[in-house]
Amino acid sequence: MLRSRRDRPKRVKMLARDFIEGISDAADREMKLNGAIDSLYNPNYGYFSKQVVIFNPGEPFQFNNIRDNLDFISLLGKRYTEFEDLLDEKALNDTRQLWHTPTELFRPYYGEAIARYLVTNYKIAHHPFHDLIIYELGAGNGTLMLNILDYIRECHPDVYERTQFKVIEISSALAARQASQLTSSASSRGHARHVEIINKSVFNWDIYVSAPCYFLALEVFDNFAHDAIRYDHFTEEPHQGMVLIDQFGDFYEFYSKQIDPVADRYLRTRHAAHRKPFKHPLSGNRLVRNLKAKLPLAPNLTVPEYIPTRLMQFFEMLREYFPQHQLVTSDFNDLPERISGFGSPVVQTRFQRRTVPVTTPYVQQGYFDILFPVDFAVMEDIYQAITGKLTRVMSHEEFLKRWAFVEETRTMSGENPMLSWYKNASVMLGVT
Repeated sequence: MLRSRRDRPKRVKMLARDFIEGISDAADREMKLNGAIDSLYNPNYGYFSKQVVIFNPGEPFQFNNIRDNLDFISLLGKRYTEFEDLLDEKALNDTRQLWHTPTELFRPYYGEAIARYLVTNYKIAHHPFHDLIIYELGAGNGTLMLNILDYIRECHPDVYERTQFKVIEISSALAARQASQLTSSASSRGHARHVEIINKSVFNWDIYVSAPCYFLALEVFDNFAHDAIRYDHFTEEPHQGMVLIDQFGDFYEFYSKQIDPVADRYLRTRHAAHRKPFKHPLSGNRLVRNLKAKLPLAPNLTVPEYIPTRLMQFFEMLREYFPQHQLVTSDFNDLPERISGFGSPVVQTRFQRRTVPVTTPYVQQGYFDILFPVDFAVMEDIYQAITGKLTRVMSHEEFLKRWAFVEETRTMSGENPMLSWYKNASVMLGVT
C-alpha cells in the first residue's frame, strides 16, 4: 500500500497512474479506493504533501494604480522575491516548489467573480427551498474560500446565513493552513460556523449528499493521474504503460498488452461518448502511418497517449454520491514544454528559484510537478455520458467578462492582466 510507505518504493512495478498519483484497479478491489498515492500525494514524501508552497502576494494588487502589464510583471517579481526571502530566513531550501494561482494573483476579484456566479445561479434554481452548499476540491491556501464567503456576507447577507462551505483536501499540511486562515483575523473568524474542512481524498468519499450543491474544482484536474497508452501501428491494439523500479530506485518504462479495467472503461466510454474528432496517436492517414512504421529503426508502437482515467473516476464519484451537484471547473487546455506524446504533461521542478523541465514523468517522487493539459471537448463528452448532466464550456476570459467587475483589474494603460493572463485556460459549468 503506497500511502503507508515512508520511503520511496523499490523492487516494484506499477501502472503509470499509480506512480503519478493513484492506485491500480487490483488495489482498488483490495483497499476499496483507499487512496494509495505516490509521486504527487504520498503523505510522507509526495509533492503536494511535503514540497509545495503556494505563493501569497500579501496585500491585494491595486491594478488601477499599476502602469501596464509589464509594470505588473515587475511588481509581481519583486513580491515573489520578498516572499521567498522571508521563507529562506526561516529555512533555506534550494528545492522549494513555489507556484501561484489566479485566486492569489487577482485577490479578491477572481473569487468574487466565482461568488457572483454561484449566488446568481443559486437564487434562480434553489432559493429559498435549499441552502447554498458549496464544495471545493483542493482549496490551496484557503483564499478562494474566504473571498467567496466575504463577498456573500457583504452583498447577500440573507444568502450568507444559509451558506455552507465544505473543503475536501487530501493534503494534511494544506488542510491545516486552510483552518488557520479561518482564525487569522476577526473577519475570517466569523466564517468558521459556515465552514467544514474535510481532510481526505475525494476518491475515499462515501457519504451520499442528496441536497443540491455546487462543486468547485479549479486547477485540480491537471494533477489527476493519467494512464499511458501506446498502440500497435498495424493492429491498433492498445498497450498500457507501466514502470519498474529496481533495487537501486532506477525507473524502467515498459508496455503491456493487458489493459486494466479502469483504462479499458475509459477507452470504451470515450469511444461511445465523443461527438467530435479528437487528436490521438492513431489520427491521420493509416497508410502513411504504416509506411513510417516500416522504416529502419522505427519503434513498434506509437508515441504514448496519456488518458485521464482518474478524472473519469471522479465523475463516477460525483454521479454516485452527489446526484444533484453542479460542477464549476477551470483548468489549462494547453501547456508549454510538454513531454512527447498526446495529452502529455509538463514535468518540472524548481531548483535555486529556477524552473527545470524534464522529459519523462518517471522522476524522483515528490520533487516534480506533473501537470497535464485538459481536453475540454473530450472531458465534456465523458462528463455528460457518465453523469447525464448538461454543461457549457467557455474561455477563462469569457467567464470573467461575464462575472467579474473587470474595471477593478484594469491597469492605467487599459490592459487587464486578469483577462489577458491564462489565455490557455478554459471553464466548464454545469447547466441546471
